[in-house]
Amino acid sequence: MSATRFRDQAIAFSNGAKGRTIEFETADPLNFFEAISSPEKMRRTVIDGKLFLPRGAGAPVGAVIVVPGSLGVAVSHLAHAEAITGLGLAAFVIDPFGARGVTSTVSNQAQYSFAASGYDVRAAVKAIAALPEIDSGRIGAQGHSRGGSAVLTAAARRFADPVMQDRTRLAAVYAAYPWCGQQFLDPDIGATKVRAIIGDRDEWCLPQQVQGCIQSMRVRGGDASLRIVDGAQHSFDRETPVEKIETASVSPGAPTCYIADDGALIHPLRTAPDPGLTDRDIMIYAVKSGYGIRGARIGSAPGQPALFREDMLAFWKSAL
Repeated sequence: MSATRFRDQAIAFSNGAKGRTIEFETADPLNFFEAISSPEKMRRTVIDGKLFLPRGAGAPVGAVIVVPGSLGVAVSHLAHAEAITGLGLAAFVIDPFGARGVTSTVSNQAQYSFAASGYDVRAAVKAIAALPEIDSGRIGAQGHSRGGSAVLTAAARRFADPVMQDRTRLAAVYAAYPWCGQQFLDPDIGATKVRAIIGDRDEWCLPQQVQGCIQSMRVRGGDASLRIVDGAQHSFDRETPVEKIETASVSPGAPTCYIADDGALIHPLRTAPDPGLTDRDIMIYAVKSGYGIRGARIGSAPGQPALFREDMLAFWKSAL
């Protein structure tokens, strides 16, 4: 979005909400096994975000954590945050990249783990739940692309309960075009309400994989729903023309990698969980097996950003 770190930018919305920088501690686990079963080995780190409170907010308000995707915080994420504050909710836009020295994960998703992305969300929940302005019982998370994967991870009880231990739950999760290539064998989401949205022409993430993920949550008894948008590409909410990102490295057709209760990944060609497996191992398998693709489209067709915004706001009105 800018060469200036997100935390160092002064951002104010047209509705009067002004961004307040908040730093919070998170971690960089090697994989899900380390996050869940060996947390003492995790390297701790501090990242930041900007909290936008609705103008004139009195009593504690509900809040939505906004998690960007592989290109970092974009204008579209701030536009969504502004719309959310228009509902009388706070928006906490986090920046997972700046403090880690990452500018983009488009060509290399293994710069830090997907477990770390999920941990960021849970850590953000803990951070804002402690603020007097926030109603800790009404905190949701909205993630885009890689951020969509992160919020789904944060909703999973097999991840959230052992990782945070304080039992602060997410009331709801909105996953925009999430990558669902890694899924917990036990898809329990407890009382968290989940919705996913993805275009049927998405070249980064497989819509069928998202269908399977959401359906498994429903079968497990969770309140989960999915909307597939006709003709939409990845990031169809951006309000920028569809373009091909030539540097993108994606493997949308690769088999799902499941995650055991202890966090160990299960290689798609094997049956036993392996605590030593990492995201990079699975990505290398996908590429060597012929699933890897260079270049993928991103952007909006006319009417799609408005459709997204309508669906997003309807969800948060009902969920929080």
